[in-house]
Amino acid sequence: MFAYVEGLLTEKNPAYAVVDCTGVGYLVHISLHTYTQIKDLTNARLLTHLIVREDAHLLYGFFTEEERRIFKLLISVSGIGSNTARMILSSLSPKELIQAILAGNEPLLKKVKGIGAKTAQRLILELKDKVSKDSRPEDFGSLYNNTNREEALSALVILGFARPAVEKALDGLLREHGMAIPVEQLIRLALKVL
Repeated sequence: MFAYVEGLLTEKNPAYAVVDCTGVGYLVHISLHTYTQIKDLTNARLLTHLIVREDAHLLYGFFTEEERRIFKLLISVSGIGSNTARMILSSLSPKELIQAILAGNEPLLKKVKGIGAKTAQRLILELKDKVSKDSRPEDFGSLYNNTNREEALSALVILGFARPAVEKALDGLLREHGMAIPVEQLIRLALKVL
């Protein structure tokens, strides 16, 4: 029904924003990911998705089309409602979520509040094909196709560190410092974190 709302942000917090569109204030439920994008803005355009329930009409807003598309995919999964989908998108960025689904990273998905083992498996099973069709490998697979990451991972595992902890540390460092970070520097930074 509503493609987007655009106007003055009269109120914003990590759970919702109020967008004044020519004198009408729309309460739009948002994720933490969208909040980080709009927190310093006074005017914004939020792409929307309307959920109609028996007891309420809820408007969800997204800063990017990618996030809205993933939200729609999430709520198509049995057992995932709009609030759970928003919780997932507040815990993981759209790219992190897509990477987790493509890699079958069930432990990462289970870290999200309200997601258990069965729901994480269902998410991966039902969305892997849908996500892989819509994703470009250069967008989402860069962390996993990074030779520097693989070399650092191998070296740190040989040094005796647990593989899951090393993977988590390396992925965080690569997001923070960029994909072109040299292997030696990546290992030094990881040793400080582990």
